[in-house]
Amino acid sequence: MGLRDEITADLAEAFDDDLADAIRPFEGSRVAGVGPYDPVTETRPGITETYSGRGAFGGYRSEEIDGVRVLATDVRLLALQAETTGTPAVGDKINGMRVESVGQDPAAVTWVVQLRKV
Repeated sequence: MGLRDEITADLAEAFDDDLADAIRPFEGSRVAGVGPYDPVTETRPGITETYSGRGAFGGYRSEEIDGVRVLATDVRLLALQAETTGTPAVGDKINGMRVESVGQDPAAVTWVVQLRKV
C-alpha cells in the first residue's frame, strides 16, 4: 500500500468516525451536451451528467476573502477523490451552488472546491 492509499484510508476512517457529524453527502451535475431535436418544443434539451460523494462544507477565513475571487458567502467543500464518482469542474452545480474553482491537495487525495450560491 502506497502513501496515497494510506492517506486516503486514514481520511475515509476519519470521515466515518471523528468527523462523521461534519460530513454531508453532495450531488453534482453539469450539462454535458445537447440531446436530439424535439419538434414539439422546438428545442434541443441538454444532456446532464451527475456525480456524487461526501465531504466537509465550510467557510473561508477572513484573510482569504477578497470580495472579488472569494466572497464572504462562498463555501469550501473538501471531498475525498476516492469517494467522488466524477471530477468536479468549474460551472458545475453542487447541492444547488455553482462551482467557482476546483483544486486538489498535492497527494491527489482530496478535492478542494469553491462553491458560490446562485
